Amino acid sequence: MKTYLPKVEMHEKNWFLVDAEGKTLGRIASKIAAILRGKHKPDFTPHIDTGDFVVVVNAEKIGFTGAKLTDKIYYHHTQYPNGLKSIPLSKVLAEKPEEALKKAVWGMLPKDRLGRDLFKKLKVYTGNEHPHKAQLPKPLAGL
Repeated sequence: MKTYLPKVEMHEKNWFLVDAEGKTLGRIASKIAAILRGKHKPDFTPHIDTGDFVVVVNAEKIGFTGAKLTDKIYYHHTQYPNGLKSIPLSKVLAEKPEEALKKAVWGMLPKDRLGRDLFKKLKVYTGNEHPHKAQLPKPLAGL
């Protein structure tokens, strides 16, 4: 008996719409990462892109639990001496609210070529409007 292995060309890519208003950052990010990977489909294969596209609106109205607005800090290094930079979550939300959700989803995807391709299928916007109306995204239930 042979093992069934799905082909990349055979997968239909659906579009989903997520309204982030009032949702908790980590909970919504884990659901989005699972949909980008295709874990909700019966023919999920870890090394093949079987996932769907996700459009997120109202990223500036996402919710947080506890004191994350003041305590959570994002770090990055400039690769120069003493180049460690730290940015609190409140400043990230004030300048680029969609970046907080993108960083959370990025941390839940594989760190390889497949993960980079999966991340390109995530579209995050502030406000209710998005340019993907032609794809007819379906509202995602269960979030």
